[in-house]
Amino acid sequence: MHRLTVRVYYEDTDLAGIVYYANYLKFIERGRSEWLRALGVDQAALKAAGRVFAVRRIEADYLRPARFDDLLTVETMLAQATAARIVMHQAVRRGEAVLFTARVTLACLDAAGRPVRLPASLAGLLETPSGIDEK
Repeated sequence: MHRLTVRVYYEDTDLAGIVYYANYLKFIERGRSEWLRALGVDQAALKAAGRVFAVRRIEADYLRPARFDDLLTVETMLAQATAARIVMHQAVRRGEAVLFTARVTLACLDAAGRPVRLPASLAGLLETPSGIDEK
């Protein structure tokens, strides 16, 4: 499991003073990007090679509100990898409290936006436990 710490800034909140719902999607996007970086995946190099990831599906549960200046932890864990998709489980926590959970399906696309297989190097990384447990 990969962990990323994020701080809630004023710009992340709505008029009620809680994190605007769409900003959780930004937080978990950062979590996925940093998870890939920790695996040694260079997304810029993948893009230059004509491969990108796009969110195909997301199931989200908003459980408790986060507020200005909260220190949150975004947890990212691989649930499943197929030839052309990656499914992630993600959670946003404040301490031990789970505030938000999501199951995210990513599709690997070519430069024209068509589904393609994951690069062999990435598929290999996803087949073996990475041992990542960052704080």
